Amino acid sequence: MDLNTITDIVRRPPDRPGAVWRNGDAWLAGGTWLFSTEQPDLRRLVDLTTLGWDSLVPSDAGLEIGATCTIRELNAFAPPSDWRAGSLFATSCEAFLSSFKIWNAATVGGNICMSLPAGPMITMTVALEATYTLWAADGSERIVDAADFITGDHRNVLAEGEILRRIDIPVSALRKRHTHRRFTLTHLGRSTLFMIATQSPGTADLLLTITAGTTRPVRMAFDTMPDAETLRQRIEAIPEDLWFSDPNGTPDHRHHLAGHFAEEIRIEFAEEGRA
Repeated sequence: MDLNTITDIVRRPPDRPGAVWRNGDAWLAGGTWLFSTEQPDLRRLVDLTTLGWDSLVPSDAGLEIGATCTIRELNAFAPPSDWRAGSLFATSCEAFLSSFKIWNAATVGGNICMSLPAGPMITMTVALEATYTLWAADGSERIVDAADFITGDHRNVLAEGEILRRIDIPVSALRKRHTHRRFTLTHLGRSTLFMIATQSPGTADLLLTITAGTTRPVRMAFDTMPDAETLRQRIEAIPEDLWFSDPNGTPDHRHHLAGHFAEEIRIEFAEEGRA
């Protein structure tokens, strides 16, 4: 898409790019959505790719993901052997409705900041208990829980000129056992529902994350594995207006899938615990 309203591009912004932010600006990283549709309100692009942020930094504390890390880079990352949940990186990358060309350009941060219900980087980071570091235009920063970042369909907590700088995933989450369920109407279609469950080693706890079927992520924590009725009641307690509706599924359909998959996950973890 030729963005004919753009009159300028900031090729080399300062290390804290918010300092140059003004009305009519947009952050440019992969640009896979930015250049896919008309942007009549934009006048200038601020290129973040020249800032040289590290894409992936593993450490004893966990994994730091730079917001400009591409989907291709994340998919190619080989996590340490004791990061049992590390395979969720590839699983989440494969949930993209995109070609390899998009993978080479699209960024982890971009997918999160788009804040669409079916954003798989949102699913992954919420399920893995990540935090996001946000840089404000005045140079200050704040850290928010991934589960609190999205407020609705295509809506999040970012203020004017604020930017997502990095995602931090704690090693405690990466060492958990996990399973997932995903439903699409077509083999390579957008997610109608995407759920990830994790469990701490040596425990019977459960952290269940529901996305794509809801306008914002829903994360449920249980200290011990719930019985079928308790889990059903928690699913039923999700507000009706939180279930998403689009051509990929009705709210009722998504609600039904969530209950069905949640019980499958409960049984799977219980059986593995007895093995």
